[in-house]
Amino acid sequence: MSAVAWMNSEAFTVLGQHIKWSDMIGNTAGLVALALGWRRSIWTWPVQLASGLILFVAFAGTLTGSAGKQAVVIVVALWGWYQWTRGRQQAQDGGLAVRFATWRERGFLAGAALLGTLAVGGLFTAVPSLSWDPWPDAYVFVGTIVAMYAQAKGMVEFWFAWLLVDLVGVPLAFANGYAFSGFVYVIYGALVLWGAHDWYQRSRTAQAAGTPATPGTTNATALEGAAA
Repeated sequence: MSAVAWMNSEAFTVLGQHIKWSDMIGNTAGLVALALGWRRSIWTWPVQLASGLILFVAFAGTLTGSAGKQAVVIVVALWGWYQWTRGRQQAQDGGLAVRFATWRERGFLAGAALLGTLAVGGLFTAVPSLSWDPWPDAYVFVGTIVAMYAQAKGMVEFWFAWLLVDLVGVPLAFANGYAFSGFVYVIYGALVLWGAHDWYQRSRTAQAAGTPATPGTTNATALEGAAA
């Protein structure tokens, strides 16, 4: 059996839901990546990259739209890794200094999410083979990219974007037969709430201390001491 065939084979069954190895391993890696993002560790990006590669294998044979999303996730993960390696601004504990987005940035994120969903949803509708559920799939597709972009910029709003993705991602995953993805999305929701609270507190503490969080500030050694 080839590695790809093994990845797409059934690992076990839970409550009538068939769990694939690729679905289980890829989403577990995604869960670890989210936890690392909460800790502001640079390792969040290589783990997200690995998750994207594995899930691409999981979806490539059946859901080409979802596979396409993972291809974009891989590209964004590489870009986010570059952003954090280059460094934005370093906090006192050696991790990434997080901040709230400006109103202009929030408008950009919301506009990108809306227009992107309309464009991708239109594409999925025009080419039915790309997705079984064009509009929900487009929403999750674009929302994931917007969330990762905000994460790469160190914006607290990244967590809220993930929460909005989860609200649709959970039922969509179960409906498409990817039960483990659905289970993981539920855990994502809990981690998102926890991570949002942590980043919120850190950003408020930085503001109270008078530490600037200016977009574009760079530091060549930022994140070197981040927790793994």
